[in-house]
Amino acid sequence: MKKTKPNLLQKTTQIIVFISFILCFSLANAQKEKGKLFIIGGGNRSDQLMQHLVDLAQFKKTDYIVVLPMSSEEPDSAYIYFRDQFQKLAPNPIVMLNFDKTSVQNPKLNDSLQKAKLIFISGGDQTRFMNVVANTPVFNSIHKAFQNGSIIAGTSAGAAVMSEKMITGNQKLEKEYSGTFDTIRYDNLETTQGLGLITTAVIDQHFLIRSRFNRLISAMVEFPHLTGIGIDESTAIIVDGNNVKIVGESEVIVMKNPKGIQKLAQNKLISMEKMEMSMYVAGQQFKLKN
Repeated sequence: MKKTKPNLLQKTTQIIVFISFILCFSLANAQKEKGKLFIIGGGNRSDQLMQHLVDLAQFKKTDYIVVLPMSSEEPDSAYIYFRDQFQKLAPNPIVMLNFDKTSVQNPKLNDSLQKAKLIFISGGDQTRFMNVVANTPVFNSIHKAFQNGSIIAGTSAGAAVMSEKMITGNQKLEKEYSGTFDTIRYDNLETTQGLGLITTAVIDQHFLIRSRFNRLISAMVEFPHLTGIGIDESTAIIVDGNNVKIVGESEVIVMKNPKGIQKLAQNKLISMEKMEMSMYVAGQQFKLKN
């Protein structure tokens, strides 16, 4: 039987379908963030814990590290503490970029930030950090570095800034700051814009040692579609896409899928029928979203 050749219309259609497939595939890969997050719950950072960060980064000779100390009241001390420990573990250059309201606009500094293999955000006050960075070229540079394969790491306040919904630590119903929450009430948790490197979870730090269960439960009431992650001191999570791995000395608490939430007008009390809660230790893994 004689085979019929495809006509011009068929060939054109096939080419268009093929090009569309390639474009969709390329766009999906372009939108996929290639970097990883190393989020420390604060406290002591052992050399063993930080070695995990070195192993994750897989530094080349030409790679360098940038420390962003804007959370700290003593940025020089935050930088020196990191530098003195990290230079024992990796030979790569370590520089501090202590941005302020003026230097955040500097294109050369932003270019240097984008090209860093590792960006480390110090502890301190997460609101102080975001007051400098939010809606600036530095915010965009951190995201570009992440999308290009850089590791973004942070401890304490540097952990809190990672999520899109950032816990400030303040309570709307209390005038004075408290390290923990004495009650669970709705419309009490103050949050603001974080870096948004994680959009499906909210991060809390110093979790077990400062008894921050009430605070994270409050976050789950306000944002039931998110995963709540409480990281204890001397412990870190490694976030690679949807996969999370625990390293360090203590535990990580994960809260998900609160059900049957009711908010009572009297005293802003809350009832909840159930919620998933898990606890993980070093070497274990979980998914941000199932």
